[in-house]
Amino acid sequence: MTEERQNEPMERLLRELAPQVLGAVVRRFRDFAAAEDAVQEAMLAAFTQWPREGVPENPRGWLIHVASRRMIDQLRSEIARRQRETAAAGDEEMVAPPDEAESAMDVDDTLILLFMCCHPALTTSSAIALTLRAVGGLTTAEIAHAFLVPEATMAQRISRAKQSIKASGVPFRLLSPEERAERLPSVLYVLYLIFNEGYTSSAGAHLQRLDLAREAIRLTRCAQALLPEDGEVAGLLALMLLTDARRAARTGPDEELIPLDKQDRTVWDQAEISEGVELLTAALARGSVGLYQLQAAIAAVHDEAARAEDTDWAQILALYELLRRVSPSPMVTLNHAVATAMVHGAAKGLELLRVLDSDDRLAEHHRLDAVRAHLLEMTGDLATAVRHYRIAASRTTSIPEQNYLLAQAARLEEELSGPEQMPGVSQP
Repeated sequence: MTEERQNEPMERLLRELAPQVLGAVVRRFRDFAAAEDAVQEAMLAAFTQWPREGVPENPRGWLIHVASRRMIDQLRSEIARRQRETAAAGDEEMVAPPDEAESAMDVDDTLILLFMCCHPALTTSSAIALTLRAVGGLTTAEIAHAFLVPEATMAQRISRAKQSIKASGVPFRLLSPEERAERLPSVLYVLYLIFNEGYTSSAGAHLQRLDLAREAIRLTRCAQALLPEDGEVAGLLALMLLTDARRAARTGPDEELIPLDKQDRTVWDQAEISEGVELLTAALARGSVGLYQLQAAIAAVHDEAARAEDTDWAQILALYELLRRVSPSPMVTLNHAVATAMVHGAAKGLELLRVLDSDDRLAEHHRLDAVRAHLLEMTGDLATAVRHYRIAASRTTSIPEQNYLLAQAARLEEELSGPEQMPGVSQP
C-alpha cells in the first residue's frame, strides 16, 4: 500500500474535523482570519505527528488545543508589541488558556460556523464563498466554478470578505433565532453548492467527492433538526437525498460517467428516495413552495420513473416553468430548455438556448455546449453536434466529464464516416 493510500483515513478525519475546530476557535477568539491560520497550523502539526505517535484519543480536542495555543501565542506577541502604547486589560482576557472542558466537549461547531460565516458585514455572495472555503473545504477554483466567475476574481472576493469581517468589528458568536432566520437563505445555498460539488466534482479524476456530498447531507440534517418547520430546509434535504439516491449508478467500473437515461435504476437507493419523497410531501403540505422544494419535486419525478422512457417530462417541464418564475437563473434556463426539447422537440429546446449565448455567466460554460450538442444530435445535425461536444470537453476540468463528452463526439464521428469501404466491394 502506498503512503498516499495509508494517509487517506487520516486525511478524511482531518477534513471532517477542520470546520468543527475552526468553529470552536473562532467562537472563542472571534478573529476569523487569525483562527483560520491557527487551525491550518494545527492540521499540519497533526499530519506530521499523528502518523508517528498515533491519533490521539480525542483528536478534535487535540486540534482545538493546538490551534488555541497558536492563537494565544499570537495574541501575547501582539500585546507585548502594544504594551507601551495602550493598556492591555481587554486583551488579557483573550489570552487566557482555553477551557479544557470546552475543548474536549463532543460538540459539533460546524453548523454554528455556517451561520457565523454568513456575516452581516458581507454580501450574500461573499458570505457563501467564505463559508464554502472554511466549512466545505472547497478550493478557490472549485468555488469560482460554482459561481461561474474566474478563479482570480473569487480569490479577491474571499480575501475582501475576511478583511470586511475584521473591519466591521461585529463579533462571531452564537446567533439569536431572529438572526438565524435572516441568514438561513445564505446557509442553505452554501449547503446546496457543497452538495453539488460533491455529487459532480468540478475538477479532477473523480466524478464524485463523496465526503463533500455526505457532509452536506449531514449538515442539512442538522439544520432541519434546528428548524423542523421550515419548508425550504426540508426541501433542500429532500433534494439531496433524491439526487444522492442515484449515486451508485452514475459511474461504471472505471469511474466513467453514466448519464441518467442509461443508468441501472435497480441500484438506486430506495431508502433515500422514500425519505426524500416523505420530506417533500410534508414540506409541500405546508403551503409555501420555494426553490429547493421545486428542485426536489423535479428529482422525485425522475426517481419515480422505473425506466428512462417512463419519465413524465411534461410534469418536469411544468415544474421548471414554475421554477423560472420563483428563482430564475442561467442553469434553470438551461434545464428548462432540455425539458422543453423532451416535450416539444429538440428544435424548440435549441431556440431557448440562444438567450444564454449572451449571458456571461454561462456563455463559456461547458454545460451549455454539452446540452447544445445533445439537442443537435436529436435533430440529426451530427457534424455540428460533434463540434459542440468537443468544445464542451475542452471547457470542463472534470476528467470523467471530459472523457464522456469526447466519447460522444467519437461515436457521432463514426456514424458520420459510415462503414469502411472494402477494396473491390461496393457498398449497398
